[in-house]
Amino acid sequence: MSAPATDARTAHVLGVERLVESYRAIGPGETVRLAKRTSNLFRGRAAPLTRGLDTSGLTGVLSVDAEHRTADVAGMCTYEDLVAVTLPYGLAPLVVPQLKTITLGGAVTGLGIESSSFRAGLPHESVLEMDILTGAGELVTASPEENADLFRAFPNSYGTLGYAVRLRIELEPVQPFVALTHLRFHDLHALVAKMDDIVATGRHDGVAVDYLDGVVFGADESYLCLGTKTAEPGPVSDYTGRQIYYRSIVHETGVTTDRLTIADYLWRWDTDWFWCSAAFGAQHPLVRRVWPRRHLRSDSYAKLMRLERRFDIGDRLEKLRGRPPRERVIQDVEIPIERTVEFLDWFLAHVPIEPIWLCPLRLRDDRGWPLYPIAPHRTYVNVGFWSTVPIGPTEGSTNRLIERRVSELDGHKSLYSDAFYSRAEFDELYGGETYRAIKGRYDPDSRMLDLYAKAVQRR
Repeated sequence: MSAPATDARTAHVLGVERLVESYRAIGPGETVRLAKRTSNLFRGRAAPLTRGLDTSGLTGVLSVDAEHRTADVAGMCTYEDLVAVTLPYGLAPLVVPQLKTITLGGAVTGLGIESSSFRAGLPHESVLEMDILTGAGELVTASPEENADLFRAFPNSYGTLGYAVRLRIELEPVQPFVALTHLRFHDLHALVAKMDDIVATGRHDGVAVDYLDGVVFGADESYLCLGTKTAEPGPVSDYTGRQIYYRSIVHETGVTTDRLTIADYLWRWDTDWFWCSAAFGAQHPLVRRVWPRRHLRSDSYAKLMRLERRFDIGDRLEKLRGRPPRERVIQDVEIPIERTVEFLDWFLAHVPIEPIWLCPLRLRDDRGWPLYPIAPHRTYVNVGFWSTVPIGPTEGSTNRLIERRVSELDGHKSLYSDAFYSRAEFDELYGGETYRAIKGRYDPDSRMLDLYAKAVQRR
């Protein structure tokens, strides 16, 4: 067992005690929530936060077992902090979501994905066990063998069954660098066919592919980004300052190459929040020159976005220009790979948002996960799109249109942002019957919100 250990574990024990005390201090008629106003979720909350659970002592890495390639991690530890501890051992989580301030507990009770997901699945699939504070106020350990029903229903429950206070996760070896190959395509069928082949074989032109994602700039311009772990020394690019990663992908020839350190690769999308930093002017050369490097990161843009939403700055500007308000379309959806071109063609024709992120995935676990029932042994493509569109005739018109199309194509949608399903549709798509059974067992008095109330009704 490797450090940090004793001090971190002592702090963790004290943190758990404070957490339980804060639970008991919440009155029986009050909803139990985390005591925090910031979030990686992109949906509003109708009810104001009163008292909440104190998670102040649950933010660290408890230990790393380099020999067995595992780590014990507090539930509110960010991936930024986790990776900073594991990389010196030459190890990393099997899946590291794109944004630094996503927490491990958040990625497990919600969903996470990244370019290793085509071979490593989703973040919750590398969890070996969890300590969870349930809605009933009990601390239980959940694993495939112990409280297995809660363990399997926890992913995609979004804190409505309980909160993870400790997680033991698998780690995998990494190399100091990632060699990148960017393939350009003029046809989406060709891109998806190549993606499918790499997922099936794990190789391209005889070279192992460890990381795989892509970007669609339009129907006739798209790219696959292939990453291979390497220890070979040499020059590396830097996209944490003036240079912008997604722009480096663009080229006229069929293939270009690049190299990043493993840390810079893991956080390549964070510096510019993929490409969304452009909305705040952070990609303009003059602005870029004076923007402090320490604030070129996703949580800085998230703070600006919350200010914009609080004061309706965007809609006010649209009104001054004589234009109607705009609808936020911030979504990630999973589409079966054989239907992905069909979805992309439809999306490009009906939704004025580009670029679009692509990330293939296959579940590691043969049994699947009941609250997000995508099928094992089937390849899906996560399609991510994050922007605004002109507002339609009813609330969420474009989001509703997307939801219908995703369901028609046997896909699923992540619940971190706005959703508009009916209760019946939601139950069918997100394991409603199983959810209610687990909810009744671990939160019998409904101290925590119902998943539908939280994800759709935005309470």
